[in-house]
Amino acid sequence: MPIPHLSLYIGITVLVVAAVISLVLKKLAPQGSSLAKPWPLEPKPRILSERERALYQRLVQALPDHIVLAQVQLLQVLQFQRGRRTQALLNRFSQLSLDFLVVDRDSRPMLAIELDDATHDRPDRRRADARKNHALKSAGLPLVRWTAKTLPDAEAIRAAITTGGSGDGV
Repeated sequence: MPIPHLSLYIGITVLVVAAVISLVLKKLAPQGSSLAKPWPLEPKPRILSERERALYQRLVQALPDHIVLAQVQLLQVLQFQRGRRTQALLNRFSQLSLDFLVVDRDSRPMLAIELDDATHDRPDRRRADARKNHALKSAGLPLVRWTAKTLPDAEAIRAAITTGGSGDGV
């Protein structure tokens, strides 16, 4: 005896199976398709705060024989000693950045500079600053910290380069 509407049941089953297969294949497809549409991003209005811009100008004027870089990731400045890389250690400083990095004309790092404002009093920032200080000290790269309230003059900036930041930083 024929089953009523057998072709309708078969048609619905085929559609459901095709939909499930389509969803599975879409999940397994390479994610490169996310490059087809723009991401919801835009440039920041400014990279440097007003005080950072003021210090940047002073650094550039006081150090004409050097290159001053702003907002540099520590991973661009420090490297692990051969065979000593660990993921745990990398995780401790991989998200940290320097306010400024002074390099010589051959792009050798000379001095890291941090401009500390009131946010550096927060516990999370103090912990991040301690990790940054330790990373730079471990690598032997001098660090100087100045407060945003009292920016250094040209003489203090040149002295920091000459002395490797001693006396003003970590």
